[in-house]
Amino acid sequence: MTAGPMRVLAWSGLDDVQRGALLGRGRSAIFDPALRDHVLRIIEDVRDHGDEAVCRALHDFDGADVDPDGLRVAEAEFARARASLREDLVVAIRDMVDHVRRFNEQLMARRADWSFESEPGLIAGAKVSPITSAGLFVPCGKGSFPSVLAQIGTPAVVAGVPAVVVIVPPVAGAGGLVDPAVLVTAEELGLRDVFRVNGPAGVAAVAFGTERIPRMVKVLGPGSPAVAVAQLEVQRFGCASVLLLGPTESLVIADDSADPRLLAADLLIEAEHGADSSVVLVTPSEALVEATQRELAAQLAALPETRRRYASVALAPNGGAVLVRDLAEACAVANAYAPEHLQLVVAEPDAALERLHDAGEILIGQFTPFSAANFLIGCPAALPTSGFATVSSGVTVDAFLKWTAVARADARALARMGPSVIALAEHEGFPAHAAAIRARG
Repeated sequence: MTAGPMRVLAWSGLDDVQRGALLGRGRSAIFDPALRDHVLRIIEDVRDHGDEAVCRALHDFDGADVDPDGLRVAEAEFARARASLREDLVVAIRDMVDHVRRFNEQLMARRADWSFESEPGLIAGAKVSPITSAGLFVPCGKGSFPSVLAQIGTPAVVAGVPAVVVIVPPVAGAGGLVDPAVLVTAEELGLRDVFRVNGPAGVAAVAFGTERIPRMVKVLGPGSPAVAVAQLEVQRFGCASVLLLGPTESLVIADDSADPRLLAADLLIEAEHGADSSVVLVTPSEALVEATQRELAAQLAALPETRRRYASVALAPNGGAVLVRDLAEACAVANAYAPEHLQLVVAEPDAALERLHDAGEILIGQFTPFSAANFLIGCPAALPTSGFATVSSGVTVDAFLKWTAVARADARALARMGPSVIALAEHEGFPAHAAAIRARG
């Protein structure tokens, strides 16, 4: 087979170690002990020294000298940000927020309180309510990402979270300036509490609270391995997070019905994010791999140097083309990989869709590219990475809601349940449990 930008692997020829290396992308960096120790020092510094530590991290890691009173973005900065953006970008931000809002409003309409009569005299159900506060991390190191705030901020607003704080690193080399597109997105969402912070230090700031940054009960947002580690670690101190919004990744299942030119273009979408990204094509067709390799070579050459370098690493050694025997095996490989983003480009997508269950999102056909989903479709695009799509989902209103069980029994129902409660209480050695039932006899 002709060499190209993608490395090519035959799934049947890989041993367990080689398969594990492909499937385990990114996790080794996130769970690196040296990185964990480094992030823990930042977290503990913020816990012990508050805003002073947050400003120190800005100086040390972002090259920005900000005093504590300058951590919060001022009102005048919102106005300057809006004035600095092209009108078409402002329109696009509104379009993006609108689609994400409508998707989450549909979800919210399906999250009503409910109850049922379990037996005569016993009503059980649940009450849904928003969490009390949320800290949203928006990355900035590799570019401008208003889409991230739209994707995680809109669900928080739709869910009705009373207090929402946005934490975002300043633009590199801009003297503490916060990305204007992120500020406009925040303004479109009605979010005014925006703080310029370093990633791990910002996560710690909202986890503990500082003199100027309020404590939040949950923090989430995609970022570097250091940011992912920080979100994992602050959970030990009582601040919830989600699993796991790390470096981006995509997997495409394709057969000979795919257009190689469009396939190459779609593989490059997530590949250009960074050198820690991974992109995988899974197909039974060697001819499709050959044609796609040629298209990738041409399209890579047209990318700016930095994006070309990122994409080259994402395609090899981080990812590559995986040759399988048939589409059934392709779906098995995809489920084992559990990608953040999955695109299905096959002649009979419904049959393949039935076999797929572990992916952050599934986009069907070549008119549903990752870029459309990342920015505008409205489905969640802040998705679990590093294989955590096996146990978690993308960020929607559900990330900002909680369920409280509610029950009501009358005397008749308790009398019926009483013997069973007493028997279980006596078996587990809880006499007060049983006594409380007998007291109502």
